[in-house]
Amino acid sequence: MKLPSSSTYAFWLALARIGTGVFWLSHGIPKFAQSVAYLPPKGTFSAFLTSALAQTHGVYHTFLAHTVAANPLLFANIVRGGEVFAGFLLLFGANTRLGAAIGFALALSVIFAKGGASHISAWSGTEGLLAILCVLNLVLPTGRILGAEGFAERRARKYFQERPVHVSPEFVDEQPMTGPSAPKD
Repeated sequence: MKLPSSSTYAFWLALARIGTGVFWLSHGIPKFAQSVAYLPPKGTFSAFLTSALAQTHGVYHTFLAHTVAANPLLFANIVRGGEVFAGFLLLFGANTRLGAAIGFALALSVIFAKGGASHISAWSGTEGLLAILCVLNLVLPTGRILGAEGFAERRARKYFQERPVHVSPEFVDEQPMTGPSAPKD
């Protein structure tokens, strides 16, 4: 049995990257389109924060209670902006690793907010799958196929191949040395 070529694997990984980007965009864009339903004080972000405060403990609970709860509008905007930004980068394969790192941080935050630090069931949902997909995009060059990174790489390769550097020898008339070249003390 012959294994598939590396380009076949790259194609499927690119589709996984694109799907991950579409997922993040489908979660982030509605948060901008329906801001009133999402933003504090009466939006779903406040309800999610209240639920997370009840389910978490330890360092993450302290972070939520003292930092996020003190600045809910700022963090709501960070979340929705991060989802759209990560989705855009992953969808178009532009700076894929940055998009994957942002997506991983968002997925991990939701896992911890659901109490993921204390029980494994929080890792088994959509956020766990997203965390794995983001790690794949973080460690593999998935933006090189069907993405802007691959387009830029091919353009750069073509540009530098078409313009070879011409080196021509140059002779300089110089008198031969008659003694040592180091200065005397």
